[in-house]
Amino acid sequence: MGDLVLVRHGETEWSRSGRHTGWTDLPLTPGGEDQATSLAPLLTGRPFSLVLTSPLARARRTAELAGVTGAVVDRDLHEWDYGAYEGITTADIRRDRPGWDLWTDGVPPGPEDRPGESPEQVGRRADRVLSRAVPALDDGDVLLVAHSHFLRVLTARRLGLPPALGRLFRIETGTLNRLSTEHGRPVVVEWNIRPQA
Repeated sequence: MGDLVLVRHGETEWSRSGRHTGWTDLPLTPGGEDQATSLAPLLTGRPFSLVLTSPLARARRTAELAGVTGAVVDRDLHEWDYGAYEGITTADIRRDRPGWDLWTDGVPPGPEDRPGESPEQVGRRADRVLSRAVPALDDGDVLLVAHSHFLRVLTARRLGLPPALGRLFRIETGTLNRLSTEHGRPVVVEWNIRPQA
């Protein structure tokens, strides 16, 4: 059985400043492009039975710069819909809502086309992605290129945990993360990996 390889896209202006970036389609910063390019030695030439990427440009560009070919866009891989908190930092939110936590308190609705999501809703999307990715592990490794909070929820779900426990798995920009199995159970084997400088 193959491994599930998770790549978080490279840095954007909003990821650098801590602004919640769900549907806002920002480009990578020059530093984010460097992060993505630096992943190429870890990914280029590695056979994957399936490669899925978020529809957002920052993830697709990361895959491209990392030398990944054959990626299929999967809409379920888009980042958490932060509703009215799109573009706002946690510190700014906590000025009005002291102690606010995305994982337990959720987000208020935003515009009609961006109503916001709960951890459980993101978990359902993650489960759909896993329903496509896990069978492909029989044929080798599977690569998913996406976003921090979504990949954290997906990790929790792969490990059999509730979606909100994704809070335990911080993922840095431009990193590789790997889930494998031990005695038939999913486990974390590498986390926040960057190539050696």
